[in-house]
Amino acid sequence: MIKDYIFKITRRTQILYPKDIALIILYSGVGPGSLVVEAGTGSGALTGALAYFVKPTGKVYSYDINEESLKIVAKNLEILGLREYVILKKADITKGIDEKDVDAIILDMATPWLVVPYAKKSLKGSGVFVSFSPTIEQAIKTVEVLKANSFQEIEVLETSLRKWKVEKGASRPETFTVSHTGFLIFARNVSI
Repeated sequence: MIKDYIFKITRRTQILYPKDIALIILYSGVGPGSLVVEAGTGSGALTGALAYFVKPTGKVYSYDINEESLKIVAKNLEILGLREYVILKKADITKGIDEKDVDAIILDMATPWLVVPYAKKSLKGSGVFVSFSPTIEQAIKTVEVLKANSFQEIEVLETSLRKWKVEKGASRPETFTVSHTGFLIFARNVSI
């Protein structure tokens, strides 16, 4: 199960949680045959999930500036049997995106707004821009730049998920919960 993989991968960085990954997959429309660009590969939790959903004919192009992270992700993807669906790129996506006519661009990085003008050129018409940002200040800057670049259907979401302990006479919410992880920003490219 892909969920099991996400929690057991070798980690060098913080990973996205399944609650956020699930919304990213659903809202971006990523599926078999999709071409996806992602940046901020980190430890590869999102990369693995994206690869799982784009197979057998799609590709994930994953940008990261850290060589060590890319090595770890390559090993993680090999273990899961998804390496062939991912092109790992040691490159700074804030300087440009090589791929064109892609279905989705998905970012987990500190300055996603710097990528928006490049995303506009790389996404196909109606392609989806997605960004995960831990702080509202990052989300606000990203939304401002998305608007300035004529993106439409801009949404900012925060997901909360709470487990319950269920026992006869003692059912209640779990004591430990992962509440705020970040803000998800979704936007659709429109052809001008």
